[in-house]
Amino acid sequence: MKTQTLDYKYEGITLRGYLASPDGSERRPGVLIFHEAPGCDDHVKRRAGMLAELGYVALAVDMYGEGKVAGSGPEALAMMNEVKGDVPKFQGRLRAGYDALVARPNVNPQQLAAIGYCFGGYCVLELARSGAQLAGAVTFHGLLATENPAAPGKVKPKILVCTGAEDPLVPAAQVAGFEQEMTKVGVDWQVNIYSGAKHAFTNTAADQIPMPGFGYQPAADRRSWAAMRGLFSEVFV
Repeated sequence: MKTQTLDYKYEGITLRGYLASPDGSERRPGVLIFHEAPGCDDHVKRRAGMLAELGYVALAVDMYGEGKVAGSGPEALAMMNEVKGDVPKFQGRLRAGYDALVARPNVNPQQLAAIGYCFGGYCVLELARSGAQLAGAVTFHGLLATENPAAPGKVKPKILVCTGAEDPLVPAAQVAGFEQEMTKVGVDWQVNIYSGAKHAFTNTAADQIPMPGFGYQPAADRRSWAAMRGLFSEVFV
């Protein structure tokens, strides 16, 4: 496995991603990874390595620029909201990450997927809603609400949502709204809900977050990763 920092640009801003690739030069499926609110940190970089070990070329994207990672919860929320609130910038940076992955010579552009965590899950779904050519899309404790509901025929990937039953940021009403949205436009979707799982249940550092409703849960982490692998075995054929 090879890893490297991958710089790419959008409107003159350097976005600093993290690329993990299996050994060899043959073309392989590519997977985008979208980070949580703090930025492109060790959590998503570790996931990139795990995906490379499975045989995929994985790019952990940078939605903030210059590889910025927040040093506190309030800073992370401010950074996330600044990007989310500027829709052209947000959409442009989503696409810039997608294009950076497609441009890799060892990526099969016909076999692409995206996964994301928390804010990154929101990014994945917005990329799918935009019509990006993806085979699969997976969110882990991702935000599901949107101001841009999916249009008929526009969402290409099969979608897997992995969410916690005790996640205060993704309540049952939000999950139901997502299901209704995707059913209305004929998307192939599935939702896995993990009992006892809080927000950020895949992140081993979540227990140190000083906010109620956050916490790591090994069982939900393991089961959701296995569910992702199952979807990828279906779409990457």
